[in-house]
This record gives sequence, structure tokens and C-alpha cells, in this order.
Amino acid sequence: MHLTRMAGAGLALALTAWMAAGAAPDAAKGKKVFEQCAVCHNVDSPAKKMGPSLQKLFKRQTEEKVRGQIDRGGNGMPGYKDILSAEEKNNLIAYLKTI
Repeated sequence: MHLTRMAGAGLALALTAWMAAGAAPDAAKGKKVFEQCAVCHNVDSPAKKMGPSLQKLFKRQTEEKVRGQIDRGGNGMPGYKDILSAEEKNNLIAYLKTI
């Protein structure tokens, strides 16, 4: 009986972790991630900083291209493939879609 409860508790923990990993992207959390991007990119102005403005980014680019740019970097931008988690990137993209 004790083993059954332990197995059930383990399954519940695994299910909770799986659900959290697959959680819907959160634009508010993405805005926090964007703080490190704001050094080089505007979102509230079309003016270029070190990098281009990201205002209305998704009117010009697809999510696939944006995600690739975040991962690879380029033109002076560092790649964030191994710096940001998948959840952070999903949240960041959710935020960028709001601007």
C-alpha cells in the first residue's frame, strides 16, 4: 500500500513538471526577459538603437525566423540558444507579438 502511494505521488510530481514545461507562453514574463534585449532594441519607438527596433516585428517576420535569430544571433547580436531556456524564449516571443 505504501509503495502505491509513493508511486502515485511520483506520478503526480512528474505530471506537474510536464504540465509546467508545456505551459502556455506568458507575455508578462517575456517582458521581463526582454529587459536584457532593451539595451540594444526599442519596442516603443521605430528608432534604431544598436540593433533594429522590434516594434511591429511580427508584421515583418515569422515566429520561426525570430526564434532562429534569437538562437543564432548575428550582426553583433550574441546568440541566446544556450543562454535562454525554451520557456524564456517562448515567453519572449509571446511578448514581442504584443508590441
